[in-house]
Amino acid sequence: MLLNKKIVVVLPAYNAAKTLEQTYAEIPFDIVDDVVLVDDASRDETVEVGKKIGIKHIIRHEKNKGYGGNQKSCYNKALELGADIVVMLHPDYQYTPKLITSMANVIAQELYPVVLASRILGRGALKGGMPYYKYVFNRFLTFSQNVLMRQKLSEYHTGYRAFSGEVLKNINFMANSDDFVFDNQMLAQIFFAGYEIAEVTCPTKYFDEASSINFKRSVIYGLGVLRTSMQYRMQKWGMANHAYLRKP
Repeated sequence: MLLNKKIVVVLPAYNAAKTLEQTYAEIPFDIVDDVVLVDDASRDETVEVGKKIGIKHIIRHEKNKGYGGNQKSCYNKALELGADIVVMLHPDYQYTPKLITSMANVIAQELYPVVLASRILGRGALKGGMPYYKYVFNRFLTFSQNVLMRQKLSEYHTGYRAFSGEVLKNINFMANSDDFVFDNQMLAQIFFAGYEIAEVTCPTKYFDEASSINFKRSVIYGLGVLRTSMQYRMQKWGMANHAYLRKP
């Protein structure tokens, strides 16, 4: 608990057996109440490692549902557990769990209902080994999204996020894609619902075991991101009526 708020950390996992224990060990359990591991039909021992280190809430998808499909299971389980604050952390150890306290505190203090851990604030991305083409791609997409959505985020593409339970209940995340564009559809939903988003600087690490998508998937993702931003703008202008941007 933090200021009487129940905190649940969700771990959307795919082939995370090599990094799960290291990630779990750094979670601040002085404030975190529950951890949910959702394994998206991994081909390694992710579930076995999760059980060994004592994670109580483990969901295994028998068929791979995709990154977005994994998060849907994560958030539904966290809400079922009565979470007031939900922190989504990748179990590949690319992001440090040590920021959970800071991110959760922003929400618990009712300063902002959503917090993103940004790799772009400061020099964390390139310093941590982000490939240069991904950095440029990130900057181009973020600039385009800020223009289309009239926002000022430093990046839309971090996989480290914290939400109040209220936000998750008031956006239609189940209508989102099961693919990687899910993340950006969520941000569009959050802004469309009138919520504000805070950012904190986050160091990051790129190494062999850290999850990443290839160039082809990156291009598909980028096109999906731009399409989402256009849909948001058109709906703001009253020229579209996309179901995922409506309240559940």
